[in-house]
Amino acid sequence: MPFTHRRGRRAPAVAVAVAVLLTGTVAACGSSGGAHPEPTTPKPASRATSGPSAAADAHRLGVPRLPASLPTSAQDLKKWERAYRDGGWQDWDRATWLRRAKDFVNPVVDGLWSDDRMKAADQGDKQVPADLGADRGSTDPEPAPVPARQVTPPYHTGAAAVGKLFFDGPQGALVCSATVVQDPAHLGRSNLVWTAGHCVHAGRDGGWYRNIAFVPDYDDAGRSAAQLKGASREALAPYGVYWVDWASTPEQWIASGSEQGGSGSVYDFAVLHVTPEKGGRSLEEAVGTAMPVWFDAPPMRQIGVMEAWGYPAALPYDGQRMYVCAGRPGRLSLDGRDPAAYRIGCTMTGGASGGGWFASRPDGSTALVSDTSIGTQTHVWIAGPRLGPDAKKVFDAVSARFR
Repeated sequence: MPFTHRRGRRAPAVAVAVAVLLTGTVAACGSSGGAHPEPTTPKPASRATSGPSAAADAHRLGVPRLPASLPTSAQDLKKWERAYRDGGWQDWDRATWLRRAKDFVNPVVDGLWSDDRMKAADQGDKQVPADLGADRGSTDPEPAPVPARQVTPPYHTGAAAVGKLFFDGPQGALVCSATVVQDPAHLGRSNLVWTAGHCVHAGRDGGWYRNIAFVPDYDDAGRSAAQLKGASREALAPYGVYWVDWASTPEQWIASGSEQGGSGSVYDFAVLHVTPEKGGRSLEEAVGTAMPVWFDAPPMRQIGVMEAWGYPAALPYDGQRMYVCAGRPGRLSLDGRDPAAYRIGCTMTGGASGGGWFASRPDGSTALVSDTSIGTQTHVWIAGPRLGPDAKKVFDAVSARFR
């Protein structure tokens, strides 16, 4: 199912082992790379100029921790940013971890996402077995595993909208997949990105992750980890690095989401607004494409084939190359009170989380209909939320914020 590219481009699963497809590792630190702002667009995220080495040293020396809420005055803001820059972002104390929807903040740390740090942030699959207790009444039989197919490079000819999302959590440098999506408020100049909620917020047991940055069309040439040895940052990020200056995920994910199995997974989506690290054009103008979001897609039995795209990182994958799975979705019900999720057979592993699911609309165009949320520990299938009114509300709020 090709993307539009303007440059030419068995029995119901009652108890199964599942995983939030999130990967991460404690990685060595290194260097990174903003939007052509609209007249009414809020200012880009404030920049912290100290490098990660200084941040780590300051943290060890006892720099004040980040406060539990955002600053309310210009003087407080300076103190807050200083604490962040000097290592406060590495403090993951539950009592001071910002978690409310309105508390998102993501100052740019110059020099953080270097080529080495990006390449290293794709190992250590975080899979947690759990009993989903699936609702037999609306869960379809488990699909057979479908081997993920490697996307043919160069990716910019047909999948420039797909990329990798990098961020820091208590475990260290982490990675997900994400997609550039159209912004109705800025047609042709979108700075919006779609991903999974668990790629930006830890859910009920944590708060917002930090140092979140998006790299569209990561490793455009589709080289393996071995082939990328010594590759420049520009080779990994041909269109640059975009820092997230706003993120929104449903209150249901914040309240009930968990990395332990499927809790909150039907609300496991997030909409991000980004700004280029070094200034320049909008994200959509830079990559030449953005995908529409289909919020009123039909139910599973009516929609036809879906394709899930992403950068799986756990073995047998190396996290550097893009893959896709295709299949007709079935229903996965984790709680009878919530809508059923989409589910397809797929062997993709951690790192694919947040990657877009796409389907053909009646007019023949391709649109995003879901994102990868959970999968089995044995990599048999993956599942993602059906995007309804709650997703549309989150999307519209982020779009309206930057009009």
